[in-house]
Amino acid sequence: MNKLACMMGKDPEETFESPYSQLYIYYIKGRLKPATPVSGSGFIGNWEESEYSFLFFSKPSADEVAGILNSNPESTLLEEFHMTYDQWQGSKIEPFNVGRFYIVPPWQRNRRKKIRGLEAITILLDPGVVFGNGLHTSTRDCIKALEMVFSRDHIKFAVDYGTGTGILALAASLFGCGRILAIDLNFLAANTALRNIRLNGLENKILVAQGRAEDFIDAASDLVIANIHYDVMKVMMGTRNFYNKKWFILSGLLRSQARAVKTDLSRNGITIINSWECDGIWHTLLGKKD
Repeated sequence: MNKLACMMGKDPEETFESPYSQLYIYYIKGRLKPATPVSGSGFIGNWEESEYSFLFFSKPSADEVAGILNSNPESTLLEEFHMTYDQWQGSKIEPFNVGRFYIVPPWQRNRRKKIRGLEAITILLDPGVVFGNGLHTSTRDCIKALEMVFSRDHIKFAVDYGTGTGILALAASLFGCGRILAIDLNFLAANTALRNIRLNGLENKILVAQGRAEDFIDAASDLVIANIHYDVMKVMMGTRNFYNKKWFILSGLLRSQARAVKTDLSRNGITIINSWECDGIWHTLLGKKD
């Protein structure tokens, strides 16, 4: 059963410190029991992927992990990693701009910037240890697609499938979308998205839900945003109600996948308004119902 992510986030007025300097990651075969106790002040979160778990800590936590495995005897520690937070993110997290937006980590929240002579729209974004810090080309191209949609239409309700850090839901809201449902299967991602939504004071416009994207296809919306695994997208597109929307932003696609998606959209009365391609690898499509 899908469940609303009702995790408590920090108050947007809190003082933020720099991100974790060090990460200790424990790669485990098996998914932990929901009631598994996790002790220690260094615990950051658990990223579950298929039948594997990645436990994140900000300091060495071998004893804590041993206790977790003792509570989950069917699970096995496969490997452990130690890296800096910047190494995990691929680079140091710094403010950057995409279109009209200036993406700022909360520990640099006083930074401001003008774009084309106008005050940029600031998004406070703490990626934590979740993928989706805004630097990937698919995220950037989705934001460009969002700007195109909102320059042409008034969107009352949108659904962001595979929301990750919540960056695309935040952008859609700040462009003027009335209500947004942001969905992610992963609890850690949903929790991170909720925290970023609260950082930006948009909890009255964006609802975060934890669950499978395909289970929310029936949600009525003017706009579908899906920067998501192609295997999940295929399942979504195989349902009748997927095409009962007005606008579609579909991303995270390789070349052959983008061709297949274009074909399916065309067969179901969707016109490709624009497309983006980076290095011949990542493709983003913007479609509209005829």
